[in-house]
Amino acid sequence: MSIGSPDSTVGIEDHPASAEPERAKGVAHGKSPTRIAMDRLRKDKVAIVCATIVVLFILVAVFAPLLVKLEGADIGTFNPDLVDAYGFPVNGPTPAHWFGVEPKTGRDNFARWVYGARPSLIIAFIATVSGTVIGVVMGLLAGFLGGWVDRIISWVIDFVLSLPYLLFAIAMVPIVEQLRGGSFNLTPAEQAQIRFFVLIFVLSFFGWAGLARIIRGEVLSLREREFVLAAKAIGVPTRQVLFKELLPNLVAPIVISASLALPAYVTAEAGLSFLGVGLIEPVPSWGQTIATATNWFKADPIYLWLPVLGITILVLALALLGDAVRDAFDPKTRR
Repeated sequence: MSIGSPDSTVGIEDHPASAEPERAKGVAHGKSPTRIAMDRLRKDKVAIVCATIVVLFILVAVFAPLLVKLEGADIGTFNPDLVDAYGFPVNGPTPAHWFGVEPKTGRDNFARWVYGARPSLIIAFIATVSGTVIGVVMGLLAGFLGGWVDRIISWVIDFVLSLPYLLFAIAMVPIVEQLRGGSFNLTPAEQAQIRFFVLIFVLSFFGWAGLARIIRGEVLSLREREFVLAAKAIGVPTRQVLFKELLPNLVAPIVISASLALPAYVTAEAGLSFLGVGLIEPVPSWGQTIATATNWFKADPIYLWLPVLGITILVLALALLGDAVRDAFDPKTRR
């Protein structure tokens, strides 16, 4: 058929139009894995609801002073006139005390609840960030450099994972207090500060090893890929290869690990405070409140249910959000 024939003209005119869907399709498939994961997260209703709940808890913790001021109460004011001779509250929730008052002391429950969200979130977020940074750096070095560096870091990872986490946490508090002069020579505020930083250290110390092992395995497979070999062949510095070439390909396991670590750390902080090795007065804590409220449950159940519901809702929202993040970043998952 000649070029000038009508049939060939139609074919030439139809060609650009028929290429448009292919170009549009190519643009859709040209998204980065992170962009695709974020698009999937935005379409996940469970993830949106859980993220909203987590943000609300963060706002409660950040604006705790304003919320307490709005109620008109104070976190540390004792109200002996609001409890009877046996320490039981004489009234339930009132306009002056939205969640009632604490048994024996008469302190405002709402103020202690909103302030109690602060240490759980602060400790969990700091421990997650520090544990993630250490784990990523150690995993990158072990997997990329190999040799004696890999052997030493792998040995340290195995050593950390073999330690009894709970016994280590219980033993750290008196050791640090003894280094500061002993618990008898420290004020309650100093003891609470020591325990705050001990909790962050313990959770970070035990949190990085698992992630480092995951990152090491990923780097071992990535370091033989063509783009890494090409970067090494042209003399790209090791630091740039690690953080510019390898790290962007490790976003998925890092985000998944961090999202699953947050609820675990919130629970750990509350559990350690409940056991008496976490935060103490004058710093309010949900775990500390639960430990005290177990003695008053029959007479004042709301005193126990407030921190229990706070921890349950926050941890459940974080856990479901972590599952949604894991599914969004997992290329084998289709929701």
